[in-house]
Amino acid sequence: MKFYSTKDRTKTVSLEYAVLRGLADDCGLFMPVNIPQLPKQFFSESRKMSFQEIAYRVAKNFFQPTLAFKDFAARFMSQLMSYFVRNSDKELTILVATSGDTGSAVAHGFYNIPGIKVIILYPSKKVSLLQEKQIATLDGNITVLEIRGTFDDCQRLVKQAFMDPDLQNKLWLTSANSINIARLIPQSFYYFYAFSKIEDSGKSVVFSVPSGNFGNLTGGILAKKMGLPVDKFVAATNANDVIPKYLSSGRFHPQPSRRTISNAMDVGNPSNWARILELFDNDLQKIRQEIFAVSVSEEQTRETMNHVFQQYSYIMDPHTAVGYLGLIKYLSETQNQTCGISLSTAHPAKFKDIVEKITGQSITLPERLATCLKKKNRSIVLSKEFAGFKEFLFETVR
Repeated sequence: MKFYSTKDRTKTVSLEYAVLRGLADDCGLFMPVNIPQLPKQFFSESRKMSFQEIAYRVAKNFFQPTLAFKDFAARFMSQLMSYFVRNSDKELTILVATSGDTGSAVAHGFYNIPGIKVIILYPSKKVSLLQEKQIATLDGNITVLEIRGTFDDCQRLVKQAFMDPDLQNKLWLTSANSINIARLIPQSFYYFYAFSKIEDSGKSVVFSVPSGNFGNLTGGILAKKMGLPVDKFVAATNANDVIPKYLSSGRFHPQPSRRTISNAMDVGNPSNWARILELFDNDLQKIRQEIFAVSVSEEQTRETMNHVFQQYSYIMDPHTAVGYLGLIKYLSETQNQTCGISLSTAHPAKFKDIVEKITGQSITLPERLATCLKKKNRSIVLSKEFAGFKEFLFETVR
């Protein structure tokens, strides 16, 4: 499988180059030259398959089938990168900007992987305490930077590093968030698995996705392009509503991110929107046919969390509540016989204080989270200025 940049279709690269480079030389995002179509028989057979079997059948269309992978995208990518750097005498450095959840997944997925160093950037005081502890308490090959700014500032620093000629000449850099195609493709597995659990009732299938940087939704669209029979995607955002406004007005205006209780979605300029534009040939009408975008306010998020607990005794984290309400809003506007699937994103204990205040229920921390709270924070505080970040990389990365 070959991959091209969203900014230049004429130049193609190998899977290895796309994974280890992360971002294309022209700052575009890598996309597969061809999106393979799965046979219809696969979707009926998938109802009898395990998640691992489904993931393997999907993945082998993009990756060499001899490579091992685990359930989650970060672990999948760590094994893939470890395979590619196994014979190199140079250390690979992964730069990751996170708004909350990606950082901990990457940190734990790559922890102590030989030949790979990970530097994670997160916005100071804009993630939950447990999110921060999961990111900032690891040692070994993991370095964590607490940036005095927003997630957009963290993402900007990473992109500037990839485009800086001095850094590119001296360091071997790549990414591990959804900028990287190797993180993105495994996210499509969950859509296939969710579909396999639906009874064949003839109803149309709608997925509602809590959306910030739009990597998860892009994974779902890739699944549909491969043949998954999805009728509609709901892009549910919080107050950071760049995409709902774009689909409504036709004008794309990135904006500074706004802080919300669903902080992992606080993104004012989602990177993966470039991929979605590419998947629909930059045709706004095609996107509108496939994606229903909605913005959910803080008040609505809180009301939804409380309502769902009162009615179903189910405790939602704020991000899941945004996705759930997005689905409810879509269903209220259509009379179709629809099977709606709302994606959940995180354990509510990661937002313990907020969830307990809203639902009135005490949440017991899972052991792995409780252990994190006892560990020392090892993060390094930096400003949002690129010069300081560049100097840090030269001093830290060999």
